[in-house]
Amino acid sequence: MNREQYIAGDWGTSRLRLSLCRDGKVIETRHGPGIGALRGPAAEALRPLIAGWREDLGPLPLLLCGMAGSRNGWRETPYLPCPADLRALGEAALRFEADGAPVAIAPGFSCRSRLGSPEAMRGEETQIAGALALHPGLRTGNHLICLPGTHTKWSWLQDGHVQDFVTALTGELFALLRDGSTLMRATRADDESQSPASTSGDARDGFERGLDAAATLGTASLLHALFPVRSRQLLDRSSRVWALSYLSGLMIGSDVRGALPLFGARAQVVVIGDVTLNELYTQALGREGSAACCLDGEQCALAGLRTLWRP
Repeated sequence: MNREQYIAGDWGTSRLRLSLCRDGKVIETRHGPGIGALRGPAAEALRPLIAGWREDLGPLPLLLCGMAGSRNGWRETPYLPCPADLRALGEAALRFEADGAPVAIAPGFSCRSRLGSPEAMRGEETQIAGALALHPGLRTGNHLICLPGTHTKWSWLQDGHVQDFVTALTGELFALLRDGSTLMRATRADDESQSPASTSGDARDGFERGLDAAATLGTASLLHALFPVRSRQLLDRSSRVWALSYLSGLMIGSDVRGALPLFGARAQVVVIGDVTLNELYTQALGREGSAACCLDGEQCALAGLRTLWRP
């Protein structure tokens, strides 16, 4: 077995991203179905995706995080209860052999949140571990970590230990409202003919107005602020692009305004995600007086998975 090469995989509910790595550097990346889309055993879905690599390089170590370790994944991997030492991630990984290759699946984390509810994460803990590997300054002191996405995680880090976290269904709720509610069914027929410049301007203005709406809710709740996504299209003749961005700003702004008080005012929040979401959360955090230190989510996941490898 070539111990200088391995396969790192982030296997979520909606997609699988596999990377052939050598000395921590990505040589090639392939994509496959998420755990939620599988109709058969996970091993069978994985096998054809890595077959070419196996033919050329032999059975390489396979490192996985995310829903691969869930009840519906490949093999269930127990959660580590918080406070959890991120250095123990590799020690708690589930290890076995498949098709002649060593496999390691990262454990998830669980906790009781500051709202008193049970919480669980799978995949984000590996991104946080990778952030600490790439940025040693995060290993000491207190840090608030935001991992935006379908289920945004807000995690409190103290001296390299995840103390607790809370989940916001920001991305999932946005998608449900966009695709399954009446909010986006008031689009004007001429929206499709708008120029890229005008739609870009609509997107910026809509998002900023959504942040404004979230900031002025006061004692009202998010429920009281959603209908204007539709009524502004009907009565103000706002475009679909504007309305979608307004909804995004409203959701992200509400997420940020709700999460920050739970962890206390922070001068800086570490945001780990893709470039687009990082930029949107940076804007929302700035409204609340917090700076954002943005890290690439894929790079952090790969660095975290590397900590599972035992050559």
